Amino acid sequence: MTNRPTLSRLVRWIWLPLLACVAAAFFVYPAAANLHFNLARQSRAQAFQPQTLLQRIQAHQLASTVQSLVSQPPSVIIQFPLFPSGVKKAFPEAAGVVTIVQGNPEVSLFDTVTVDVDHMPADTTFTIFFIELANKPFGHVQYVADLHTRSDGTGDVTFQTITLVAFAADASSPGISKDQSGDASGIQLEHMGMWFSSLIDAQEVLNDATLKGTIFDGGSPPLHAGPQAMTDGQTAPEF
Repeated sequence: MTNRPTLSRLVRWIWLPLLACVAAAFFVYPAAANLHFNLARQSRAQAFQPQTLLQRIQAHQLASTVQSLVSQPPSVIIQFPLFPSGVKKAFPEAAGVVTIVQGNPEVSLFDTVTVDVDHMPADTTFTIFFIELANKPFGHVQYVADLHTRSDGTGDVTFQTITLVAFAADASSPGISKDQSGDASGIQLEHMGMWFSSLIDAQEVLNDATLKGTIFDGGSPPLHAGPQAMTDGQTAPEF
């Protein structure tokens, strides 16, 4: 009579090889992950050398107060203020600050942008744009984020996007402009502005029913956004 394998033997034949494979993967994956992490860290360390920051400080490209720790990969941080434009008459103390932390260009990381405002209209939504010109006619623009203020007129938002080399272009005729690396495609967007997301909000907040709509927000109708509220107000590039 032929001996047939019992159920317990079949289970062992099937599951023992599978368990061996799982155990091997358990030990191999962390090793591969660590290798990838170490390679990425080495790349970042090579891309951001403390001496580079020291050279930029000496060239007056960074504030002299910037310090670089040799033990840590340095990051470039840019800060600049926002000033009231459309809200200035009703909210003269409105203020804002923009903080940009540069990502690692060697691995195509986005820059991190934080916008903080205070003494602004309460419970109001604003749209944030990178713009070619800080004031009218604004030129080329790019919508990047929304900011909604709290009941006390403060507000903040943090977002990640390409910032320090942001540009706009018409693909049929992109043209060339200067950025931090030299000649680049398109028109550089090196300023920031904030607009009322809603024309109705702007008319109520500013107590002016004659205000006209603008295109600085998506949706329908196209001109439902309000006027510019805040701007960096500078002629020279801010980022």
